[in-house]
Amino acid sequence: MFRIGLLPDTQGGSDSEGQAHVSLHPMAEVLKHQEAQGVDLVIALGDLTDHGSEIEFAEWRSIAGGYAEQGIEFLPVMGNHETSYAYTVEWIDNMRDFIPADAVHMPGYEWVNYYVVRENVLVVGLAYYNLPIAFEWIKQVVYEHQENVDHIVVASHDGLIGAKYGQTREQIVEGTKDDNWVYQVQPQIREFFADHDVIYVQGHEHQYQRSIISAKTALNTLPSSSTPAGGNYRMDVYTQIIAGNASYKGYEFRYGERDLVQMIVSQKNATYSSGSEAYDVNSSILTFEGPRVDYVSYFAPHTAKSNDASYAFDADWKLGDHFSRTTNRCETVIYPDAIPEGTRSALVLQPEYRTNECLAPQGGYAKLMGGRNQTFNRTDTRTRDMGFTPGLSRAETLNDLMRLAYQWLYQYHENWTPNLNSPLRAAPDYDNDELIIPETTIDLKEHVTLSWLAATDETASDILIVSGTQNQTGVYQDDYGVLKDIQADSGLPMSRPDGGEKPPVTLPETASQSWDLSTAVSDRYVLDFTGPESADESLILSMRAGTEWLPLAEPMCVVEASWQDSFLDSAPERVAGCEEQPLVGIDPAAPNQWWAVLQQDAELALVARPL
Repeated sequence: MFRIGLLPDTQGGSDSEGQAHVSLHPMAEVLKHQEAQGVDLVIALGDLTDHGSEIEFAEWRSIAGGYAEQGIEFLPVMGNHETSYAYTVEWIDNMRDFIPADAVHMPGYEWVNYYVVRENVLVVGLAYYNLPIAFEWIKQVVYEHQENVDHIVVASHDGLIGAKYGQTREQIVEGTKDDNWVYQVQPQIREFFADHDVIYVQGHEHQYQRSIISAKTALNTLPSSSTPAGGNYRMDVYTQIIAGNASYKGYEFRYGERDLVQMIVSQKNATYSSGSEAYDVNSSILTFEGPRVDYVSYFAPHTAKSNDASYAFDADWKLGDHFSRTTNRCETVIYPDAIPEGTRSALVLQPEYRTNECLAPQGGYAKLMGGRNQTFNRTDTRTRDMGFTPGLSRAETLNDLMRLAYQWLYQYHENWTPNLNSPLRAAPDYDNDELIIPETTIDLKEHVTLSWLAATDETASDILIVSGTQNQTGVYQDDYGVLKDIQADSGLPMSRPDGGEKPPVTLPETASQSWDLSTAVSDRYVLDFTGPESADESLILSMRAGTEWLPLAEPMCVVEASWQDSFLDSAPERVAGCEEQPLVGIDPAAPNQWWAVLQQDAELALVARPL
């Protein structure tokens, strides 16, 4: 087992005398939390400092050094505040004791781009803006190690697709004419990362976001399943994690979802401005064990603005995001049940929990058979503009700039290619010669995975992990992080395909409308779990609870009938005392075929019935 902690930006701003500092209070809380969680390696995601000064590096080392002495490794990457203000000599002098001694450095970019292999995990660290520069080297590294690693983590300060920034917007859409260092490799990076199931982690944005990035486009990224000859296959996506904040500044949500290629599944920002009453500090942890990865991300509000002792705080950590999955999985994106009636499905705009069969390694399969995504989060973005300079910019005209925005960032809206965020994501302002990205309201999606682990001595079937159903609670925030009420407040104008505003929604009674995911209850969904042909009446469908396997329902409460869609609205009769237990059934004609109505992520398997 190997654990990686993510340390977001720790720049602390300047004091009254103009001396910049590291944000010591948030940084100390993150590392204290991650040490307690058993982290083996911490990735410091850039902008360790504000001005790259010796004082700041000394402050950063004063906290990180103590954990390094306890055996925690660090993998620091340069942020734009290091590349802008520090010297290479200072970076090496201050970081060489933290960068692992066995790190393999990119030729010509030593101490800037490097990688390590830990157990079955390849971890690549890149400086700010170095992803396109290092891409060919990354490919060589992956090909060299792909037989010996199951997981790939690529870490940098920034990425292709951001919440406020993003190299695609900065270097392609608003880029310089004939400056193609990002332009010529961006699609290849997305394809390669998707092919190799990369988890891409970054800082820079001072807010938390997790999304999946398509190798093609979102509307051409079909849910995955299995084929008889090839077995299970994944979606053409990779995971992007913007790790949040450990500094004394927060950013609002600018430019919104890049819906052409991006599907956001988690978003939270706290700016301590414009009505937002605090910052967040974020601590995220990736745990790798064999083919499995478990991810948890925590947040804690705070009001610290400097390193003054009066601002010291003890973080009250709450669970903000999580997933569990393996390398052998099927996956889909479940859209909110707020898609306007009459919108074409375009093959992927699915609000129902329905999938095709996902094959178990030793026989049998699992699939989702029903339920709707009625509990979802919503977020606003702010209006921003883009500009161009003829002869200098890639775009020569305003229409040219709009073309680039729709080619690289936003889904152009037509009936057959609907944009659920707005019918006009990029609007030309001919009077001012600017491209406007209007404010809009975005409903988050669910990335639901069905993953398999091999059977253990305790199970009579392979183990199924269902993840992604329990990540949203009905929270609605504005662009600066101020809470709104999704059941009472309408979304912003022009946030529906028809040009209207997203109306308030009626949440299920189980929706907690809390950022704390420990309160989350998923919408009811139906799971078909079909075991191997050898399964018989001596087994029962069970769920892992800690180290134990417990029947989903007591044997007397199991319904002996094949699944019918009407059961979601009108449950079949069961014996007295079963009302509080999950609705579970078995097909009497097929003793290996089980179904269950669940309201949580779960790990499931067939085990021997209790005596």
